[in-house]
Amino acid sequence: MPTAPNRLEPGLPYPLGARWDGLGVNFAVFSAHAERIELCIFNTGGRREIARYDLPECTDEIWHGYLPDAGPGTVYGYRAHGPYEPLKGHRFNPTKLLLDPYARQLVGSVAWSDALFGYRVGSNRADLGMDRRDSAAAMPKAMVVDENVDWGDDRHPNRPWCDTVIYEAHLKGLTRLHPDLPGPVRGTFQALGHPRVIEHLVRLGVTAVELLPVHAFLQDRFLVEKGLTNYWGYSTLSFFAPEPAYLATGGLQEIRAAVRRLHAAGIEVILDVVYNHTCEGSEMGPTLSWRGLDHASYYRLLPEDPRRCINDTGTGNTVNMSHPRVIQMVTDSLRYWVESFRVDGFRFDLGSVLGRETTGFDPGSGFFDALRQDPVLSRVKLISEPWDIGPGGYQLGNHPPGFAEWNDRFRDGIRRFWKGDEGMRSDLAARLTGSAELFDRRKRRPWASVNYVASHDGYTLHDLVTYAERHNEANGEDNRDGHGDNHNGNWGAEGETDDPEINDTRSRLKRALLATVFFSAGTPMLLAGDEMSRTQNGNNNAYCQDNEISWLDWARAATPEAQALIDYTARLIRLRHRLTPLRPSHFPHGQSQPVPGLQDTQWFDQMGEPMTPEAWGNPVAKTFAMLRADPAESGGADTVLLLMNADSADQPFTLPPTGRNWCVLLDSANPADEERMLDEEEATVTVGARSVVLLWARLDRVEVPADDA
Repeated sequence: MPTAPNRLEPGLPYPLGARWDGLGVNFAVFSAHAERIELCIFNTGGRREIARYDLPECTDEIWHGYLPDAGPGTVYGYRAHGPYEPLKGHRFNPTKLLLDPYARQLVGSVAWSDALFGYRVGSNRADLGMDRRDSAAAMPKAMVVDENVDWGDDRHPNRPWCDTVIYEAHLKGLTRLHPDLPGPVRGTFQALGHPRVIEHLVRLGVTAVELLPVHAFLQDRFLVEKGLTNYWGYSTLSFFAPEPAYLATGGLQEIRAAVRRLHAAGIEVILDVVYNHTCEGSEMGPTLSWRGLDHASYYRLLPEDPRRCINDTGTGNTVNMSHPRVIQMVTDSLRYWVESFRVDGFRFDLGSVLGRETTGFDPGSGFFDALRQDPVLSRVKLISEPWDIGPGGYQLGNHPPGFAEWNDRFRDGIRRFWKGDEGMRSDLAARLTGSAELFDRRKRRPWASVNYVASHDGYTLHDLVTYAERHNEANGEDNRDGHGDNHNGNWGAEGETDDPEINDTRSRLKRALLATVFFSAGTPMLLAGDEMSRTQNGNNNAYCQDNEISWLDWARAATPEAQALIDYTARLIRLRHRLTPLRPSHFPHGQSQPVPGLQDTQWFDQMGEPMTPEAWGNPVAKTFAMLRADPAESGGADTVLLLMNADSADQPFTLPPTGRNWCVLLDSANPADEERMLDEEEATVTVGARSVVLLWARLDRVEVPADDA
C-alpha cells in the first residue's frame, strides 16, 4: 500500500462494512453510544499494527471513513471509545480490538487470554472494573475482499418446496474420513463439491444439503481447557465470514465452486444460521466485537438491571432483534450469502428468538416482516427451529407464511409409534397428513412441516434403536448433558451385538422409521449417515466431538449391510418423487374427490373397514392403513395405500373395497423385493412385524360391494 495518509477522508455511511470501490476502501460501522471509533490497520499476517485512524464522521449513528489506495487484502480492526458503565449497559473499552460485525474474511484466530475480557478477570469487583490490557495479539482481524464475482451460467435449482428432500450434514463430518478424497481437502468446501460426494447425494435423490453452521465460530474457552472442540459451530464469531477451517486454500472461491457443482447436479444449499446469540456469552463473557461496539444496542438487557443480559437462548446472551440496525445486520448477512455465494435457503437456529419482541413472540415481528417483504430473501427457503428456552418459547406452527418449521412432534410421534407405545395411531395419522392441526392456517402448505426422525441434535437413527441410555461420557460432563427422553430402546442389548434376532428388529425399525419420514406429507429431512447406519456410540449430544464419534464412517458405509440401507433409502426417495399422493401440495383432509367416490385421504383398520372413533381410541392397536389419492395427468387418480404394522408379529391386512389392480411398490420387511402386481383375487396382504407396505393403483372409479349397492 502506498504511504499511509495522515487521516481518513469522510467516506459514506452506506454500505456497512469495508467496501473496496477500485480506488480505496470505505469503512462504516454502527454504534449508537460510542464517542469515538478508531480504525486499526495491520500487516498482512495481522500481527503488527501499522496505522491507526479515527473514523472522521458519524451519520445517523453510523461511523465512517474512507482510506484511499487501500484494497483487497487490507487487514483491520476497530477500537471503540465510550463509557464503561456496566450498570447502565455500556461496556466500551478501547484497549480491546474489535472484529468488524461485517467482516467478510478473517485473519488469525482467537488465542484465549484474560486480556480478551473488558473487565479484570478475578477482580473482587467482578465485571465493574475495566481491564486495560491490549487484546490485539489475541484477536483475529478482518480482511477486505474483492466482492466482484463472475458466476457464469450458474442458476439456482429453484426446487419447489413440495419436491424438496433435505440432507442435514456437517461440512467437516461428511467428508473427513472419505477415502476417495485427497487428505488436505477433506472436511472443507472443496470436499463438499467433490464428484464422489455429489455422486452419493445424487444416488440418494436428495434435493438439498443443509449444512450445520459455516459462519466463523469461536472455540469456547471452557471446551479448549477441557481439550474438546466446538464441533457443531453454534457460537458465531462472524455473520459474514466463513469458518476459516472449512477453506482448504483460504479463498472464498472454494465456497462458490462447491455451490456451483451442487447446483449443476440439481442440489440446493441451505445454511444453518445462528442469529439468536453470539459467541460473546453473558455479561461475564469476552469483548470481541458487538459487546465492545455497542453492548446496549446489539443485546437484549434486563430492563430492571441493564448490567445483565437476557438469556432466552441458554448461551448467556440474546441478540436484540427489536433494534433496526441489528435487523439490518442480520438481513444484510443473509442477503450477502444469497447474492455472493448463491445459497438457496437458511435454517434459523432457535427461530423463536428472532420473532420475540419486548411483548413476547410475534409472527408479525420486525424481523419476520423484513424477511417476508425482501425481494431477495423472500424467494429463498426459510426454515425455523421453532423453540427456545425463553418465556413462551415453544412456537411450533406459529411462524408466519413463507416459513417451514422443524417438527419435533413428528419426530417424537413416529418414534413412539414404532417403539410400540400405546394410543399412538391417531397421532401418527396427523403426522402422515402434514400435521395440519399445527400448520393448516394462513394459507400455509404441507411443506411447512419439516419431518425427521433424527437430526444432528440427538441420537442418530442407528443409535436410536441400539441404545436405551445415552453415552455422553466423552463430553466431560459426567453423562448429564443431552436429552434424557428420546423414545429410544436397545431391543435386548445395549450397544452393538451379534444377536441376529435383535439386529433384525433394529433393521426393521430403521426401515419403518425411514419409510414414515418419506411417505408423510411435508418436507422430509434425512440426517447425514442415517442411510448407512452411522453411529455415535450412543452419544446424543456430540456438539464437542470433532473426531470419529461424529464423522461419517465411509468404511462402514462400504459394508453390504450399509449399502443395502443406502439402496433402500434411495428407493424411498425415488418413490416419493414418483408419486404425487406422497407429497401433496395441499393438506389432505379427506374432503375432496380426485375421482367420484374416492376421497383424497381415507383411513382403514386391519380388516379393511373405515376407521371409527372407537378404533382410533383403541390404545393397544398398532396397525392401520392410509389411502391417499391425487388426480393423475392422464386421467383417473394415482392412489397409494400405506399399510403400517408396529406389532411384534406379522399381521394380515384386508385390502379396502376401493378397487383392484394394486401393485406392491415396497415391503420394508423385504426391502430387496421387486415391485409386483397383486392377482385379482388377492384381497389380503401380510405386513411383517414392525414394517410398512406401500401399494399403488390407478383408479378411475371406486368399486362398491354388491351388498352395499
